[in-house]
Amino acid sequence: MKKIEELIKKLTYDRRNFWEKADSKEIKKSFEFAEDYKEFLSICKTERETIDYYENILGKKGFKDIDKQESSTKLYRTSHNKNAAIAYIGKKPVADGVNLIVAHVDTPRVDIKQNPLYEDGTTKLGILKTHYYGGVKKYQWMSTPLAIHGIFINEKGEVIKLTIGEDENDPVFIMPDLLPHLARKEQYTKKIGEAISAANMKVVFNCMPYIEEDEKIKEAVKLNALYFLNQKYGFIEEDFLSAELQLVPAGKARDAGLDRSMILGYGQDDRVCTYTAAEAIFDLIDNDFERTAIVYLADKEETGSDGNTGAKSIFIIDFIADLLKANGESNDSNTLRKTLMKSQILSADVNAAINPNYPTVHEKQNAVHLGYGVSVTKYTGAGGKGGTNDANAEFSAKIKTIFNDENVFWQTGALGKVDEGGGGTIAKFMAEHGAEVIDCGPGVLGMHSLYELTSKADVYSSYKAYKTFFLKG
Repeated sequence: MKKIEELIKKLTYDRRNFWEKADSKEIKKSFEFAEDYKEFLSICKTERETIDYYENILGKKGFKDIDKQESSTKLYRTSHNKNAAIAYIGKKPVADGVNLIVAHVDTPRVDIKQNPLYEDGTTKLGILKTHYYGGVKKYQWMSTPLAIHGIFINEKGEVIKLTIGEDENDPVFIMPDLLPHLARKEQYTKKIGEAISAANMKVVFNCMPYIEEDEKIKEAVKLNALYFLNQKYGFIEEDFLSAELQLVPAGKARDAGLDRSMILGYGQDDRVCTYTAAEAIFDLIDNDFERTAIVYLADKEETGSDGNTGAKSIFIIDFIADLLKANGESNDSNTLRKTLMKSQILSADVNAAINPNYPTVHEKQNAVHLGYGVSVTKYTGAGGKGGTNDANAEFSAKIKTIFNDENVFWQTGALGKVDEGGGGTIAKFMAEHGAEVIDCGPGVLGMHSLYELTSKADVYSSYKAYKTFFLKG
């Protein structure tokens, strides 16, 4: 019997449950790591807030702005307040290739339109019109407390940050859903994706009219909303036209589960990878790693990675070119191309963990399970691997080996059954430069919902995996 057990152990693969196999010290570290991560999630609910967060701490971590021509092995650059690159130069020349981790800082949300405010003629309520961003289930956004985050540019050209709904003394906002008693024809006869239309996603902004004695005011409720905004923020209606205002779930990230082993919070796709990758590069030590380490925080992934802050932009390529120059190396076009082709990249994005309420959309054997460590996903895409980067066997094996050698809890998993659906990540855009790329990130339950669920085991394992990649990759 013992011989058979040894043979099974030698020949077969079985994912390891972190809670069963990790020692008590590592389990304690996973809980401790989660505390600062929850705070980060609660503070950073937009891409701007995330980049602001890192700009405020990069200097304290010893990183220098590459554009200030300061000599350092720890350099960074931000762009348009929506993306960032953080680099730590290793012992080898940059031209030998870099180890790059790419995560995205944007999340599915609801944006406030550029000309949003009006007074509804029937209800006499102040209303904001919206436009959803990324892949959302519209019905999830109805009848839940929402906060407004964003910025506007005042008439003096000053950037004014605005957050309403996060402080316990703040008001919150809501898109009121239809009561069940009256929903039979309006909602119940429709497919779930049609029951709530984009036009129904209107926010009740205010209710009281502006009152002036002996004066009859047209659209007095709308005027009162503008009056409040102007008194507190110096805001006028024209400021909406250039503002970036987003609606996100109000409230903080919290422990979940009776054993507190999970984290519930908005935007974990993909700020869980943002945070763990940044922590990994911050924890590196001089002369402890060979290849230059870079964390790239990109925008616009949820809408296709377009725009001047998305992964399709020239930002990261330009940064690596300037990194070559800062390290005293040639940064001509040929050197830059070869550097990229010698590079290794983890597309740090989450995967869909198998859902106990909907297990049939997954193939259990090839699905991600909460609590079993970071997921290494060889390919994403849809159908016949459409729209994906499919990592080479050699690079997949290398990642597997270094994770095993460093006792990283990891698993492999696909995004649902073949032909069930699917999705893509930044990996395919990075692979266009000739680098080796593979997806690597924790599993999430309820991905793209307002409150996503992760395991503290997987969050900590992601951090450990990313640090191992920088040290050993």
